[in-house]
Amino acid sequence: MTAFHVMAGASEHFVRPVVRKVGFADIADALKLGLRDFREKPSHYVFLCLIYPVAGIFLTVWSTGANLLPLLFPLMSGFALLGPIAAIGLYEISRRRESGEDTSWRHALDVRHSRALPSILAVGFFLFVMFIAWLLVAQAIYTAYFGETAPASVSSFLSDVLTTSRGLALIVLGNLAGFAFAVVVLATTVVAFPLMLDRDVGAAAAIDTSVRATIANPGPVALWGLIVAALLVIGTIPIFAGLAVIMPILGHATWHLYRKLVVPAR
Repeated sequence: MTAFHVMAGASEHFVRPVVRKVGFADIADALKLGLRDFREKPSHYVFLCLIYPVAGIFLTVWSTGANLLPLLFPLMSGFALLGPIAAIGLYEISRRRESGEDTSWRHALDVRHSRALPSILAVGFFLFVMFIAWLLVAQAIYTAYFGETAPASVSSFLSDVLTTSRGLALIVLGNLAGFAFAVVVLATTVVAFPLMLDRDVGAAAAIDTSVRATIANPGPVALWGLIVAALLVIGTIPIFAGLAVIMPILGHATWHLYRKLVVPAR
């Protein structure tokens, strides 16, 4: 049954892959290996990652209307919550490179043939729900401080947010809420998508493994999250174009982090 398969995987039993303890040096090594994969075959990365910066630009342009200005930052920052699934093709390229298979760019789309596709879609839907929930929370926080009235202009909006006590409270509370969402997404998906590509364990088992890996390695996983956040911010400069480089490096590095955190199946 498809629903059961999504939860338990192909074996129809709830599998709990063994997780390892890693150190901060392993995080650095995963990034190094991700950079190596990026350098190996860079020709297809523009294809894989162009959607991400273009979508970011679209969100920015779409939000320039005064009535949407309060959602500009939540959209830009919250879009990173979808990063784990946006990079799934990169995990597949690294998996194929590791096993000595053809790494042509077209294989990044091979995930559509994966037996774990229902599970992947289920976790992807979870991320989408988190993204929408973050936007709703961000809007509610803004409304609590500034009401339902839309900003009169970009300058007045920036003035209200950056130079008033209400604006300061909005920034602090908004960032705390965003941090909470980011922590939940990181803890539940840090190895989920690579694991489902590697082994059809089911969505529930993939999330469970991510949570256990996070609990076993709070410091390294927190460092990983901070590095990802920092690089994504850097990647938005200028005009999101840097994400065409940052995303593939992080995507490949995530695969190698998965290999370090989860013991291979026997």
